[in-house]
Amino acid sequence: MGARFFYTAFADEIHLGGLLLDNSISRQGHEFASKIGQYWREVPDSSGKNLIVKEVIVPQAGTLLSIIYDNKVVYQTYMGRRQVPMDEKVQQAIVLVLDAVANANVDSRSPDLAGDEF
Repeated sequence: MGARFFYTAFADEIHLGGLLLDNSISRQGHEFASKIGQYWREVPDSSGKNLIVKEVIVPQAGTLLSIIYDNKVVYQTYMGRRQVPMDEKVQQAIVLVLDAVANANVDSRSPDLAGDEF
């Protein structure tokens, strides 16, 4: 006879968080994005939301790293050409990202708060 295939949907068991899009260029940028990504995986209620790490080269100064959440820049910092410890910058960034996530969750759940001020 033919082979039988059984398909069982596990959709309610799989919970995917938001994505981290890494648009960094330099080694420092990749390291920064990687460390942010470690924290981002643990953020609850991030389903359907994306975090973007964007790096822009600033001539003769280094790079500008930005974190964008919900189409808003929530953190920016300059990185020089030299390798520097970035744990403090990552900690500052993740605090601001968590604040943005919390504010977005409050705004989306409360019908009394109008986003357009009317």
